[in-house]
Amino acid sequence: MTAYRSIVVGTDGSNSSYVAVERAAALAGAAGATLYIACAYYPTDDRDVAAAADVLKDEAYQVRGSAPTSEILRIAREKATAAGATNIVEKSVVGEPVESLLTLVKEVEADLLVVGNRGLNTITGRLLGSVPSDVARKSHTDVLIVHTVR
Repeated sequence: MTAYRSIVVGTDGSNSSYVAVERAAALAGAAGATLYIACAYYPTDDRDVAAAADVLKDEAYQVRGSAPTSEILRIAREKATAAGATNIVEKSVVGEPVESLLTLVKEVEADLLVVGNRGLNTITGRLLGSVPSDVARKSHTDVLIVHTVR
């Protein structure tokens, strides 16, 4: 098996997604791979974000709206650097997380896609799908689902 040369990891700014960033960064550092840290978002106004958060309750971490992805990516870069990654590229992408990640994987010809397991074992995730289950099902490259939530 050859080492991974390029790794994509998604973050939404949640603590659990930063665990996935750290794991991906450790792999990238050990393999000398390029780490692409992606943050997908939809520009929305504050009223839409508040209304969605009211409905989603515990799943509201997914509601970012027009959250400043630059801050999320800055924190992710710091965590990735501390975990051992040296070649880091930040990507802020407008769109839905699964399709955004898969598009980026194809664009950069990534060898590995890393996501956290948040939402994988929830009722919402089972009924509507979740980022980890959807990328695992749709990806044409290796997927690592990191246990970030137990």
